[in-house]
Amino acid sequence: MNTFIKTIEMAGIIAFALTGIYEARKKGMDIIGVYSVSMITAFGGGSLRDIILARHPLFWIEHDGYTILLLVLSIVSMATAKDIFSRKYMATGVLALDALGLGLFSASGASVAMRAGCTLFVSSLLGVTTGVFGGVLRDIICNEIPYVFQRTELYATCAFVGAWAYLFVIGTTGNEVAAVITCIVVTFALRMLAIRYKIRLPL
Repeated sequence: MNTFIKTIEMAGIIAFALTGIYEARKKGMDIIGVYSVSMITAFGGGSLRDIILARHPLFWIEHDGYTILLLVLSIVSMATAKDIFSRKYMATGVLALDALGLGLFSASGASVAMRAGCTLFVSSLLGVTTGVFGGVLRDIICNEIPYVFQRTELYATCAFVGAWAYLFVIGTTGNEVAAVITCIVVTFALRMLAIRYKIRLPL
């Protein structure tokens, strides 16, 4: 995995870990629960991708600094007043972070799959898997119906379109940076528009 994709993956890990911490704190979990949920949210999608592609060790085991970073974030969050997590601006910020993480991981997932020799369609699906599966596990652990399975504003669809945007740009220009940025912008913009205008799939 090249340095740029590693950087993107790191940004995605931080974004998703913070959403996991937010949900765990809302549920009143202790430090073990907060740390566990942050790891599950941040590492779930990438781990499933690596398992499917038979990539070992899993990305977060290979780069163990990720786990230390999440522990630090979890400890810092526990020192924060609980009522902060119930404020409206926090909910809005978490939605934006989640949309950003979705774009970041969709790009890294599609990139890793493509480099592993997957077809374009499978690469796009693994981009979606990397983007959404951590959130699915987070919601299950937090005793919620996974958001992606509810008939709500577009979510997995945004990742799917973003992954295809990545594959199109990388296929036509060969420019990794442009492809990743395009994926992030497309995914993030679609997700925020879907939230703003209550856009859902017709079926």
